[in-house]
Amino acid sequence: MPFTPHSSRRTVLSVAAAALLLAPVTGCGGADAPEPSGRMASHAAQSSEAPPSPDAPKAAAPTQLSVPSLGIDSELLRLGLNDDGTVEVPPADKGMTAGWYAGGAVPGQPGAAVLIGHNDTRFGKAVFHDLHKIAKGADIAVSDGGGKEAHFTVTGTESVSKQAFPTKKVYGATGEPVLRLITCDGDFDPDGHPVDNLIVYARLR
Repeated sequence: MPFTPHSSRRTVLSVAAAALLLAPVTGCGGADAPEPSGRMASHAAQSSEAPPSPDAPKAAAPTQLSVPSLGIDSELLRLGLNDDGTVEVPPADKGMTAGWYAGGAVPGQPGAAVLIGHNDTRFGKAVFHDLHKIAKGADIAVSDGGGKEAHFTVTGTESVSKQAFPTKKVYGATGEPVLRLITCDGDFDPDGHPVDNLIVYARLR
């Protein structure tokens, strides 16, 4: 799902047990940009992962994100779906706080965990403002309320048009724990919306 914080980015999200329903989301709030909104994408990616056993213990939700090389240290909001089925993004007045899409994997568990953040809002610089500077091999740490911490290593980054968001690559089933950070990137369209998404890919250490 593509995501849009002030600079450019959208997010696509996974929704059902047997399938990923992916939705682009706009949430870059510049001084003249509107509040976050979204449109459902017209495609779905099949997941090959079996649903968890009802008796399996549930992993604790992530509460904190740290990217030492960029000076990022943020609490994590829990993000879900809006009433119209679009993906939630952090509110503009919480631009310095990233969010975890609860419809995906818990960071450190098998599957793709997705964290979403603005790079700018109408209130100014936001949590992922410098995300484009992240280097391959950089450490990303995500911890839960119980003190358990998962460390991920950045394997690459990608700037993509929101009209060609790689939903399977970002949200598709994977047997290993992986992490994706998403924000806006690129130029603005005539309405003041960023046209691209920046995606950071990382895998568990």
